Amino acid sequence: MILTHPLRLIAALALVALLCIAYAFAERRRTAQALRYSNLDFMVAALRPSPLPALALFAAWFCALTALACALAGPRVAMRVPVKDGTVLLCIDTSGSMRARDLLPSRAQAAKIAARTFIDEVPAGARVGILTFATSALLVQPPVSDLDLARDALERIPAPNGATAIGDALTLANEQMPAHGHRVVVLLTDGVNNRGGDPIQAAQALGARGISVYTVGVGAPVGVGAPAGAEIIPGTNELADLDEDALRAIAQNAGGSYVPARDAASLRGAFRDLARVTVWETQTIDVSLRFALGGAGLLIATFLAAAGIGKFP
Repeated sequence: MILTHPLRLIAALALVALLCIAYAFAERRRTAQALRYSNLDFMVAALRPSPLPALALFAAWFCALTALACALAGPRVAMRVPVKDGTVLLCIDTSGSMRARDLLPSRAQAAKIAARTFIDEVPAGARVGILTFATSALLVQPPVSDLDLARDALERIPAPNGATAIGDALTLANEQMPAHGHRVVVLLTDGVNNRGGDPIQAAQALGARGISVYTVGVGAPVGVGAPAGAEIIPGTNELADLDEDALRAIAQNAGGSYVPARDAASLRGAFRDLARVTVWETQTIDVSLRFALGGAGLLIATFLAAAGIGKFP
């Protein structure tokens, strides 16, 4: 927590301390006077009640006054809030290599689960769209604020088949983005661009419009991090390779970053973290009013409780 006016807090807390000292002195004097003008039976009766109600009232007074003192200091805290006018397009690779099973139950299924994890982290009001790409790019769901529609669209993702047209996917994503607002493309792929336009040029076009691109690489490059057998596309003799350098370049040209995902758990984690980065932001919020309302509410409640038991400072 940051204090805009720390000196005000020091002065206010000093005043609270003085009030507490005055309260304690008044209580001691009141007790002494009661005992001075009473008989023994009265004294015994006066000493018998539990001190807990008085202590509870004192603690409530102290907390209420401290909250009001903090409100004067202008407290500000960092809070995670939804990004305004957020639009995200999830671009998911459906090329033949996504049939590989080094990510269980398969790369394609792991990608769907990760995309659902992303949507589950999205705050209400943000728009999410689904786009897939293989030999060509396909818009499955235009950006929509109804997140249930976005989840349903995951079930319409085509089965893995064909080549890998990353550049065409980025170009189609650019066409679907609104002219203004916080706009993000999250691209998931396990392969190398081998069809359609240049993905670097497409990323540059997105970056020129202020649209960020975050890339997620599924699996591992040939010979890195996994047995060779796990990288063979089922039903073929081809290796499911990954061009990490190209994915880094795509992200760098559009103000994003690259995240590798070697297994299904890290893929889900990557999408969850990307949701928190892309559609949420950290802002410094002035909470002076909250402290003031909380302190005032506690002060009123303490007055009412004190009136109920007939004990005021």
